[in-house]
Amino acid sequence: MKIYFDKNKSKQVLADTGQHIIKTDQPEMAGGHNEAPAPFNLFLASLGTCAGIYIKNFCDQRGIDASEITLDQKVDFHPIKQMINRIRMIINVPADFPEKYDNALIKSAEQCAVKRHLHSDIEMKTRVERN
Repeated sequence: MKIYFDKNKSKQVLADTGQHIIKTDQPEMAGGHNEAPAPFNLFLASLGTCAGIYIKNFCDQRGIDASEITLDQKVDFHPIKQMINRIRMIINVPADFPEKYDNALIKSAEQCAVKRHLHSDIEMKTRVERN
């Protein structure tokens, strides 16, 4: 992966993955143009979207429509270190989602490759909620 800078935009940093260009920026209050996610937000989004892929695969394998499933990701920071100490992933399923799959859905989400690479002292919790 190649990381480089946009010479015309002071805070934009881009990543060339070989197949895609990922653009990041900073909010205006931090000197950026707010034209793309900040790198930290992109990191957090990668956790949620990775879990989402595993959830979607789980549903696809069972012929379950996943179009009404959403995920809410809540991040808690250590009050002194100002580092993440807990991430709570809430899987919102429709009322008619088969309850027998709740634990399996959680286990699927927790297989996320991004999550598995986090430092071990970050607690990550996942649960299912019905709309």
